[in-house]
Amino acid sequence: MFVPRTVRTSRDWPADDGIKLYTISTSAEPVAQAVFRARLAAVKAARAVPWPTTPHFAIFHHGASCHYLILAWWANDNELFNSVSVLTGDGWVEDPSRYSFCLYDLEVFWDERNSYIATIDCAQPDIAGYRQRRRADWLV
Repeated sequence: MFVPRTVRTSRDWPADDGIKLYTISTSAEPVAQAVFRARLAAVKAARAVPWPTTPHFAIFHHGASCHYLILAWWANDNELFNSVSVLTGDGWVEDPSRYSFCLYDLEVFWDERNSYIATIDCAQPDIAGYRQRRRADWLV
């Protein structure tokens, strides 16, 4: 059964290469980001993406049963690519035949879609504006 989750973001969280970071939690407690950060670095390093010039975001999702790391990036003018890693008893696993983002992540995806349209897929693209844009009710 659907139960709302707590979504948070901050312009002050350490964000290499201009990535926008979000957390999603089953509770109102802050998500411990350390467990996600090494995996995020590994996932980014495995891809030939020019991260400093690519609009992208990550979700550190502390789910009811697992930790999910979603990395998403915009390319090919208007396509959103993504990688989903899940922390299992055997470590982090990225297997699209077993794991994907879930309905709780879609709210962030929708907001990112709107941010991308307003700041990048427009007459005067502004990556700095994209990186700063956040929903006010999610800010910490």
